[in-house]
Amino acid sequence: MLELSTPLSSISGVGPRFLQKFKKLSIETVRDLLWHLPARYEDFSAITNIADLAPREECTVRGIVKKLEMRRAWRKRMFILEGVVEDETGAVRVVWFNQTYIRNVLGEGTPVNLSGKVSVSKDGELYFSNPTYEVPSKYGKETKHTGRVIPIYPETKGLTSKGIRYIIQPILERIGNIEETLPNEIAKRFGFPPLSESIHTVHFPDSIEAGIAARKRFAFEDLFLLQLFLLKERMRVKKERAHAVPTDIDGIKKFLGTLPFELTQSQKKSLWEILKDMEAPAPMNRLLQGDVGSGKTIIAAAAAREAARAGFQTAFMAPTEILAHQHYETMRKIFARENIGIALLTGSDARASYGDGLETTMKKSDLTREVAKGALSVVIGTHALIAESKTKKSVPFALLGLVVVDEQHRFGVRQRAKIIEPDEHGYAPHFLSMSATPIPRTLSLTLWGDLDISLISELPKNRKPIITKVVPPEDRMNAYAFIRSEIKKGRQAFVVCPRIEPATNSEHLTTKEYEMLQIKSVTEEYEKLSKTIFPDLAVAMIHGKLKAAEKEKTMREFSANKTNILISTAVIEVGVDVPNATIMMIEGADRFGLAQLYQFKGRVGRGEHQSYCMLFSDSSSDTTRKRLLSIVEAKNGFELAERDLALRGPGQFVGNEQTGMPDLAMNALRHPEATKDARDAAADILSKDPSLKKYPALKTRLADLTRKVHGE
Repeated sequence: MLELSTPLSSISGVGPRFLQKFKKLSIETVRDLLWHLPARYEDFSAITNIADLAPREECTVRGIVKKLEMRRAWRKRMFILEGVVEDETGAVRVVWFNQTYIRNVLGEGTPVNLSGKVSVSKDGELYFSNPTYEVPSKYGKETKHTGRVIPIYPETKGLTSKGIRYIIQPILERIGNIEETLPNEIAKRFGFPPLSESIHTVHFPDSIEAGIAARKRFAFEDLFLLQLFLLKERMRVKKERAHAVPTDIDGIKKFLGTLPFELTQSQKKSLWEILKDMEAPAPMNRLLQGDVGSGKTIIAAAAAREAARAGFQTAFMAPTEILAHQHYETMRKIFARENIGIALLTGSDARASYGDGLETTMKKSDLTREVAKGALSVVIGTHALIAESKTKKSVPFALLGLVVVDEQHRFGVRQRAKIIEPDEHGYAPHFLSMSATPIPRTLSLTLWGDLDISLISELPKNRKPIITKVVPPEDRMNAYAFIRSEIKKGRQAFVVCPRIEPATNSEHLTTKEYEMLQIKSVTEEYEKLSKTIFPDLAVAMIHGKLKAAEKEKTMREFSANKTNILISTAVIEVGVDVPNATIMMIEGADRFGLAQLYQFKGRVGRGEHQSYCMLFSDSSSDTTRKRLLSIVEAKNGFELAERDLALRGPGQFVGNEQTGMPDLAMNALRHPEATKDARDAAADILSKDPSLKKYPALKTRLADLTRKVHGE
């Protein structure tokens, strides 16, 4: 009898080649394999007589191999295996490409099942091309690959769904009863069958509907487990100690009165929520969510000021060096009249400002010593400020009271857990994360269920709505003329491209891939605009391959209006603030996600002048048109997020930067409608049994997930 913990390496039939491939999919135990769920199903349960085959029909035929020959297509360097399979009603031709091993299995006279889509040749002949084949068992055992609904799994090179099915079926036959993890009351409430039954059904269902129903059970369980983890994290943080930061009401009012603008109502509300959290002796764990340009940075600055006044330091982290530099310059202006030391510490720069315009460039070692002594109250940098690696130590703070993370979605769960670890005295910092990526509430609960959420729901006063247009190819020259007219008025323009350099054949792409990647690139767009379209204007380019000093110089010159047009990759997606820039021109707009396009759009419209966003695409598909019109029509980021969720599903919002977020959460996000049910169920269980003593199997699963997220 097999156990879930049994290593695949100890199972007969799973050799070194299979083990290596499975490892690429993070599959090492029986449990890993059984929870590697099908992505979809194909229905080959209909057994069709060969005489009754129809073009493009998906079906199974049963017959005898009458002929099987191999030949080589010299031009394509390909081996072609061609044969004939016959039943009592007729015969059909079968072709396999580059699968020479099949002739060792299917000799003439061998009974065989073939499953696949029926192809049609140019002269109207029906045939099978690369069908799934299976030799029926002499002992009447259930088929794995043909004559039934078959699961199609996430695969890797050298490991097909057929190979996965080949391993899974005998394991299911030998596995004992699988201990239930969902509490009985939860399973009954939602009508879920037992886990043992579900695991068999999800891999080898009698119908596609049964397979989908079983998958829903696992999706719910993933969400339920994730919500348990997030709620337990919330409970854990509430039990920890933090330094209470008293609010200086008169001082904060005076500070806000020095600003050249008045806070909106939602800014004031969010700031109040943050300051009240920081007054508590337990760590704040809050997300500040607001649309692009809604003024989140000033709220974080006010919180950092209160921490500094109380004698505590703030670590302010951004996802890129460009954004870190910008936050540093913003803080210098905001704190110009305050006696607060500010530091910038990135991979390429180290400097400090002590107010009154005094600034000094320092060695990194000298700057970190100043931070360790407590001489600098606000330290701005990338996530390397906190993150520790084998070769790098995190920055030693004297008394860290507040951590601010900008663009929360760029920092994963594991990083977040590392940030809020208590210090050697048992005190955890208050934690404030910010995000301008608009995410529907159900998804926010899933991604950030351990955080309290403050929402800035309005833009600063006197901001004009950005006029957004989808520009057809025939209007390109008119768009260039419009850009020139705006620059003559003293304005500036961004041009965003999907690639740094044009695709070349040296990338070993297929013809189709090469054609797809022949889209606008920064380097070729720079050549065209600077030499042909706008030779009389100052045009610059910026991208991720430039050295940090070059990027900073380019951005500084653009901010100072020494450059008219800046051509860029997605490096300017977040945070770049140039109020004089009024035009955002996006090439290959269909190559970006809607949330990313919305971030680009938010780089303009940050000053008093009317701003414009132009979307260019050579795609004529209806889907592209609908997606780009969403950018044009959406009144705000949250409305856009709801549209994007309906159009594309939730994968858009999370992306690869969510390091530390388990795969189960990503999969579960495909079912946002179940999020609230799962959260309510998790809260109900924890309210009755916070330590999960009555649910040992669930407690074990939760411990495994916690270790995975925290990287222990």
